[in-house]
Amino acid sequence: MNIPELSTALANVQLSNQVGIAVLDKAMENSEIIGESLINMMSNSMELSVNPHIGGNIDMLV
Repeated sequence: MNIPELSTALANVQLSNQVGIAVLDKAMENSEIIGESLINMMSNSMELSVNPHIGGNIDMLV
């Protein structure tokens, strides 16, 4: 049994696991930020639905 090779392989597996966990953590953080932004957008649209006349007309000059 080649101990140094086994040790290197184990270190590579541990590093791969740590990288995977870090990427997953970053993805979860981004999902939370996107979720908060979506909630803010929905609350803003609810404010506009209270005033249905807002955004109903477009002024154009020809």
